[in-house]
Amino acid sequence: MENKKSNTHDRELIISRRLNAPVELVWEVWTKPEHIVNWWGPDGFTNTIDTMDLIPGGKWDLVMHGPDGTDYENRSLFKEIIPFKRIVYEHISDPRIVATINFEDQGEQTLITWHMLFDTAEKFIEVVKTYKADEGLRQNIEKLELYLSKMKIKSRS
Repeated sequence: MENKKSNTHDRELIISRRLNAPVELVWEVWTKPEHIVNWWGPDGFTNTIDTMDLIPGGKWDLVMHGPDGTDYENRSLFKEIIPFKRIVYEHISDPRIVATINFEDQGEQTLITWHMLFDTAEKFIEVVKTYKADEGLRQNIEKLELYLSKMKIKSRS
Protein backbone atom coordinates (compact mmCIF):
# COMPACT_ATOMS: atom_id res chain seq x y z
CA MET A 1 0.00 0.00 0.00
CA GLU A 2 1.25 3.46 -0.94
CA ASN A 3 2.31 5.82 1.83
CA LYS A 4 -0.15 8.73 1.48
CA LYS A 5 2.05 11.19 3.43
CA SER A 6 5.06 10.87 1.11
CA ASN A 7 3.03 11.03 -2.10
CA THR A 8 2.57 14.76 -2.68
CA HIS A 9 2.10 15.06 -6.45
CA ASP A 10 -1.59 15.91 -5.98
CA ARG A 11 -0.83 19.01 -3.90
CA GLU A 12 2.24 20.60 -5.39
CA LEU A 13 3.13 23.19 -8.01
CA ILE A 14 6.60 23.11 -9.55
CA ILE A 15 8.15 25.39 -12.12
CA SER A 16 11.73 25.48 -13.38
CA ARG A 17 13.28 28.14 -15.52
CA ARG A 18 16.78 28.88 -16.77
CA LEU A 19 17.29 32.57 -16.11
CA ASN A 20 19.74 34.60 -18.14
CA ALA A 21 21.54 36.02 -15.10
CA PRO A 22 24.28 34.79 -12.76
CA VAL A 23 23.21 33.26 -9.45
CA GLU A 24 24.54 36.24 -7.46
CA LEU A 25 22.14 38.60 -9.24
CA VAL A 26 19.19 36.19 -9.03
CA TRP A 27 19.85 35.75 -5.30
CA GLU A 28 20.02 39.52 -4.79
CA VAL A 29 16.67 40.22 -6.47
CA TRP A 30 15.09 37.33 -4.53
CA THR A 31 16.39 38.35 -1.11
CA LYS A 32 16.27 42.16 -1.01
CA PRO A 33 12.89 43.83 -0.41
CA GLU A 34 13.78 46.79 -2.65
CA HIS A 35 14.01 44.33 -5.56
CA ILE A 36 11.34 41.76 -4.74
CA VAL A 37 8.59 44.41 -4.54
CA ASN A 38 9.22 45.10 -8.23
CA TRP A 39 8.49 41.61 -9.55
CA TRP A 40 6.63 39.56 -6.92
CA GLY A 41 3.14 38.30 -7.68
CA PRO A 42 0.96 37.76 -10.71
CA ASP A 43 0.50 40.35 -13.46
CA GLY A 44 -1.08 43.60 -12.28
CA PHE A 45 -0.15 43.16 -8.61
CA THR A 46 2.00 45.52 -6.56
CA ASN A 47 3.51 44.83 -3.14
CA THR A 48 4.30 46.37 0.19
CA ILE A 49 6.85 44.48 2.28
CA ASP A 50 6.57 45.14 6.01
CA THR A 51 9.19 42.61 7.18
CA MET A 52 11.67 40.40 5.36
CA ASP A 53 14.08 38.91 7.88
CA LEU A 54 16.01 36.41 5.75
CA ILE A 55 17.20 34.04 8.49
CA PRO A 56 15.82 30.67 9.62
CA GLY A 57 12.79 31.55 11.78
CA GLY A 58 12.68 35.06 10.33
CA LYS A 59 9.37 36.66 9.36
CA TRP A 60 8.31 37.68 5.89
CA ASP A 61 5.20 39.85 5.93
CA LEU A 62 3.95 41.43 2.74
CA VAL A 63 0.74 42.77 1.31
CA MET A 64 -0.03 42.06 -2.32
CA HIS A 65 -2.26 44.74 -3.82
CA GLY A 66 -4.49 43.28 -6.53
CA PRO A 67 -5.37 45.21 -9.69
CA ASP A 68 -8.98 45.45 -8.41
CA GLY A 69 -7.81 47.16 -5.20
CA THR A 70 -8.06 44.06 -2.98
CA ASP A 71 -5.22 43.65 -0.48
CA TYR A 72 -3.92 40.15 0.23
CA GLU A 73 -1.93 39.84 3.44
CA ASN A 74 0.80 37.22 3.28
CA ARG A 75 2.63 35.98 6.35
CA SER A 76 5.52 33.56 6.05
CA LEU A 77 8.39 32.21 8.12
CA PHE A 78 11.75 31.39 6.61
CA LYS A 79 12.72 27.79 7.39
CA GLU A 80 16.04 27.38 5.57
CA ILE A 81 18.44 29.81 3.91
CA ILE A 82 21.50 28.53 2.06
CA PRO A 83 23.03 31.55 0.29
CA PHE A 84 23.00 31.24 -3.51
CA LYS A 85 21.50 27.71 -3.23
CA ARG A 86 18.11 27.49 -1.48
CA ILE A 87 15.32 29.41 0.23
CA VAL A 88 12.57 27.54 2.07
CA TYR A 89 9.68 29.41 3.60
CA GLU A 90 6.36 28.40 5.10
CA HIS A 91 3.40 30.54 4.12
CA ILE A 92 1.50 30.55 7.43
CA SER A 93 -1.49 32.61 6.31
CA ASP A 94 -4.15 30.87 4.23
CA PRO A 95 -3.37 28.90 2.12
CA ARG A 96 -0.65 27.09 4.06
CA ILE A 97 2.22 26.29 1.72
CA VAL A 98 5.85 25.29 2.07
CA ALA A 99 7.82 26.85 -0.78
CA THR A 100 11.31 25.71 -1.73
CA ILE A 101 13.29 27.72 -4.24
CA ASN A 102 16.51 26.13 -5.48
CA PHE A 103 19.13 28.16 -7.32
CA GLU A 104 21.63 26.29 -9.52
CA ASP A 105 24.66 28.26 -10.67
CA GLN A 106 25.23 27.74 -14.40
CA GLY A 107 27.86 30.40 -15.02
CA GLU A 108 26.12 33.41 -16.59
CA GLN A 109 22.77 31.66 -16.11
CA THR A 110 20.84 30.30 -13.15
CA LEU A 111 18.45 27.38 -13.12
CA ILE A 112 15.71 28.17 -10.63
CA THR A 113 13.28 25.51 -9.43
CA TRP A 114 10.29 26.77 -7.47
CA HIS A 115 8.34 24.12 -5.59
CA MET A 116 5.14 24.89 -3.68
CA LEU A 117 3.68 22.20 -1.44
CA PHE A 118 0.13 22.77 -0.19
CA ASP A 119 -1.19 21.30 3.09
CA THR A 120 -3.88 19.26 1.36
CA ALA A 121 -4.93 18.22 -2.13
CA GLU A 122 -8.29 19.91 -1.50
CA LYS A 123 -6.64 23.25 -0.69
CA PHE A 124 -4.37 22.89 -3.71
CA ILE A 125 -7.38 22.33 -6.01
CA GLU A 126 -9.27 25.23 -4.43
CA VAL A 127 -6.36 27.66 -4.81
CA VAL A 128 -5.60 26.61 -8.39
CA LYS A 129 -9.28 26.81 -9.44
CA THR A 130 -10.20 29.96 -7.51
CA TYR A 131 -7.01 31.99 -7.76
CA LYS A 132 -5.31 30.29 -10.72
CA ALA A 133 -2.17 29.77 -8.63
CA ASP A 134 -0.51 27.79 -11.42
CA GLU A 135 -0.89 30.69 -13.86
CA GLY A 136 0.15 33.14 -11.12
CA LEU A 137 3.37 31.22 -10.47
CA ARG A 138 4.17 31.23 -14.19
CA GLN A 139 3.54 34.99 -14.37
CA ASN A 140 5.65 35.51 -11.25
CA ILE A 141 8.68 33.80 -12.75
CA GLU A 142 8.20 35.67 -16.04
CA LYS A 143 8.15 38.97 -14.10
CA LEU A 144 11.34 37.86 -12.32
CA GLU A 145 12.96 37.12 -15.68
CA LEU A 146 11.96 40.54 -17.08
CA TYR A 147 13.19 42.33 -13.93
CA LEU A 148 16.54 40.52 -14.15
CA SER A 149 16.97 41.59 -17.78
CA LYS A 150 16.35 45.23 -16.76
CA MET A 151 18.86 44.87 -13.90
CA LYS A 152 21.51 43.53 -16.28
CA ILE A 153 20.93 46.42 -18.73
CA LYS A 154 21.14 48.92 -15.87
CA SER A 155 24.42 47.41 -14.61
CA ARG A 156 25.98 47.80 -18.08
CA SER A 157 25.18 51.53 -18.34
